[in-house]
Amino acid sequence: MHVTATPRTYWLEHAWLGTHVEPGVALDVRDGRIRAVHPGTPAPPPGAEVLRGLTLPGLANAHSHAFHRALRSTVQVGSGTFWTWREIMYATADRLTPDTYHALARAVYAEMALAGITTVGEFHYVHHAPGGMPYADPNAMGEALLEAAAEAGIRITLLDTAYLSSGFGQPPTTHQLRFSDGDADAWARRCSTLREREHARIGAAVHSVRAVPADQLATVAGWAEEREAPLHVHLSEQTAENDACQEIHGCTPAQLLALHGVLGPRTTGVHNTHLTAEDIALIGGSGTGTCMCPTTERDLADGIGPAAALQNEGSPLSLGSDSHAVIDLLEEARAMELNERLRTRSRGHWTAAALLRAATADGHAALGWDDAGTIEAGARADLTTLALDSVRTAGPLPRLGAETAVFAATAADVRHTIVAGRHVVRDGAHTRVPDVPGALAQAVAALRA
Repeated sequence: MHVTATPRTYWLEHAWLGTHVEPGVALDVRDGRIRAVHPGTPAPPPGAEVLRGLTLPGLANAHSHAFHRALRSTVQVGSGTFWTWREIMYATADRLTPDTYHALARAVYAEMALAGITTVGEFHYVHHAPGGMPYADPNAMGEALLEAAAEAGIRITLLDTAYLSSGFGQPPTTHQLRFSDGDADAWARRCSTLREREHARIGAAVHSVRAVPADQLATVAGWAEEREAPLHVHLSEQTAENDACQEIHGCTPAQLLALHGVLGPRTTGVHNTHLTAEDIALIGGSGTGTCMCPTTERDLADGIGPAAALQNEGSPLSLGSDSHAVIDLLEEARAMELNERLRTRSRGHWTAAALLRAATADGHAALGWDDAGTIEAGARADLTTLALDSVRTAGPLPRLGAETAVFAATAADVRHTIVAGRHVVRDGAHTRVPDVPGALAQAVAALRA
C-alpha cells in the first residue's frame, strides 16, 4: 500500500463523527493519517478534495472467506442445511491454487472496496495443495491473499487458521487435508514465517472446537498471546457442534475455549449463535468480542444469535460478510437490528450510531487496527462516502445521515473509498482494478473449468 507524505485536505460535505453528523468538516491528512479535524468549515478550503454526501470512517469486514464468493447463487439452488452447503464449499476449495486464489481474492477485495470496506479480516484455512502436501512456499496461499489485498487497495488482517480435525477425535477428511498442518505446533511454525507489512497484520484463528483438539487449543491461543495478535474462532454456529462437545467434553464450546485460555479481550467469537445464558456471561465477562454475520447466518439457516444480550454482558460487536452471499456491511448492520426485532417483536435494540460503530471502530479493533475506524486526529485516513441523493437516500434530513446509512443505504450508494489518504474508489469506480465485475466473472469461471 502506497502512503504519500504529501499533505492533503479533504472537505466532507457531511461527516459522521461517532455521535452525530456534522456538516462542513475539513480534514488535514499526511502520511496516511488524519492530522487535524476542522468542523464548522462551511465551504471547501482552496485546493481541498471535495467529498459530497455523508462520509463515514472506513468500514471493517471482520469475517471473510474470500473463496466463498465463488459460491454465490450456486448454493442458492434447492434446499439443504449448513452441512450440505459445506460439501459444495469443499468442492470449490479443492480447485484453488495460489494463482486462482490470488485472482479471485483480488476481485473480491476490490468488490469490498466498492462497498466502502477499507479493512478485511480473512479467516484463512486453505493452506496446502490438495492432498495436504505443502507448496514450495508453505504460505503460498496466504501470501496470495496478502498480495491480493494490496493490489485491491485495502488493509487485511490475515487470520491464519488452525484446522486439524474433521470432528472431535476424527482425522481430517480428504477435502480437509489441505487445511491441516498435522498439529498445532506445525501450524505455529508455518504461520510464524508470515510477515506483517504496511497494509497487513497477521492474526490467528481456531477454526472451531471440532477442528482443533482440546489439548492443542492452548498452543494456538499462546501463539496469539505472545504476539498480541487478534484471535478469532467460529463458535457455536451449529447445534450439532454443541451437542458433540457436550458428549465428548461434558461442557459447551464456550466453556471449553475458556478452560484452555482462548477467550479474552483480543479474541472474537464468530457467530456465537447457540449459546446458554452461562456462555453469554462467560463471553461477555472475559471481554471476548462477537462478530455477527447476519446475511450468512440467515442464508445458511443457522439461526439468530443473542447479539444484544452478548453486548449487554460486555462483548464488543463487529460485523462480517462471511460467505459473501452479499458484500454489504450496511446490510449486515441493518440485519442485526432487524433480526433482533423479529426475534423479540420489539424495535430499537441499537441506535444507528451503535450499529455504525460495530461496522467501523469496533470492527477494526477486532482485527488489530485500533487506530482506524474513526474520524479524529491521529486516526488512519480511511474514509467511506455515501451518496445522499440516490433513490434510496434522497429525502431525509442530512442530520439523520446515520439512520439513512444504516436503514436505507446499500453498498451501491458508496461513491468514494479512501485508504491511507488516497482514493481507492472515486465516483463509484475502482482506481486500481478497472473492471471489477469482469475480474469477478473471470476468476469465478476459472474455478468452474
